[in-house]
Amino acid sequence: MNLVESETVELKKSTSQLKKAIISIASMLNKHQGGEVYFGIREDGKILGQLVSEKTIRDISQAISQHIEPKIYPTIEKVILESRDCIIIKFSGTDMPYYAYGRAYMRVGDEDRTLSPKELENLILRKNKDGLRWDTQPCKKASFDDISQTKLKRFLKASGLKYDTIENSLEKLQLVSDGKQLNATVILFGKKPQSFFPNARLRCAVFGTTNTSFTIDMQDFEGDLFYLIEKAEEYILKNIHIGMKLDGLRRVDVPEISRDAFREVIINAFCHRDYHEYDSVNIAIFKDRVEIRSPGLLYGDLTIEQIRREMVSERRNELIAELFHRVHIIEKWGRGISLILSKEPDAEFKEVGTHFITILKRKYPDMREDKLGEKLGEKLGENQKNILELMNNNPYITIPQIAQAIGISTTSVENNIAKLKMKGILKRVGPAKGGHWVVAD
Repeated sequence: MNLVESETVELKKSTSQLKKAIISIASMLNKHQGGEVYFGIREDGKILGQLVSEKTIRDISQAISQHIEPKIYPTIEKVILESRDCIIIKFSGTDMPYYAYGRAYMRVGDEDRTLSPKELENLILRKNKDGLRWDTQPCKKASFDDISQTKLKRFLKASGLKYDTIENSLEKLQLVSDGKQLNATVILFGKKPQSFFPNARLRCAVFGTTNTSFTIDMQDFEGDLFYLIEKAEEYILKNIHIGMKLDGLRRVDVPEISRDAFREVIINAFCHRDYHEYDSVNIAIFKDRVEIRSPGLLYGDLTIEQIRREMVSERRNELIAELFHRVHIIEKWGRGISLILSKEPDAEFKEVGTHFITILKRKYPDMREDKLGEKLGEKLGENQKNILELMNNNPYITIPQIAQAIGISTTSVENNIAKLKMKGILKRVGPAKGGHWVVAD
């Protein structure tokens, strides 16, 4: 048997080192919520053996009980290794922080390091956060009738699993607790998740410049997360430039921002956002960039520098992430940032207020003028001027009323309105009935 010390294994030559062993136990509990300690084995793994009696086991048990808080209940056994008597202690616990002799420690490699007050505070905060994970909390008002059979069947098929009943299928996926739906269950498979969670929403907007001074389009979507991810991807594709290349004899569309990159950002936004926050995931498309804004800062004390350099991730919504992984929406090993940067090396990440923002640069910002048609300020036709004047005087005027006032057909009015919209001079806010016109300054 070849034992080596690690973050979850401590070797002691005899019970004369019991105090240090107790410190190691608390240290491993705080880092990994469990571990093993051996007596009778030297630090280099050489088995020496140890005198073991009932009193020895009792003394170890009493020392652990007296000097570790909160209480733990380890397994302490005599084992024979290479014909020598040794002792193994196996322990686990999740009630961090654990204290040994009144102090808190953390396992780093094979060493026990005293926690500073700030580190201790972060450990307590982390424990409380984990205990309040939004996705695993029960959605008290939801019932099995609120779950979409169609959505659940589609997910199970993509996961390679068989559908039974809604109740049995959710049980198999561990999406029910004491007969109640979990928040993750409802926001992924609910018929109308927005009825329970107002933030099951996506807000999108296109702006005519590099700031929010002029809005060209604004749309909101609500529904389950799979639907919102799909709509977010569609909205970006619809509002950025699409080039083309030839692949043999086939024409292949090439968006100015990598589709793989912005899809990964969208998925991360919905997977890792803070659902305790009321706000929605927001997509803002500017002349020179696309911003994807997610409520909630980086989780688990991570920094932007760390996620760029170390390519590590901490999951705020572990259950949602696991379900996304089942249908291959995300990678198990958190390769998202690496993928984004491989496709869009100029991507930027920043934290503003309570939001995490990813910025993807547009490669052809000046093409907007071609896409919108003539530039603002260019001479307008007489009919267009008259239409804008009528709309300025009455933003709620209808197309038939405009046609009658100017003396042209409704088709001609519609064509001119389309041109004005393409120029960025005019936009429609709200539905066809009940909405109104907005004319740019």
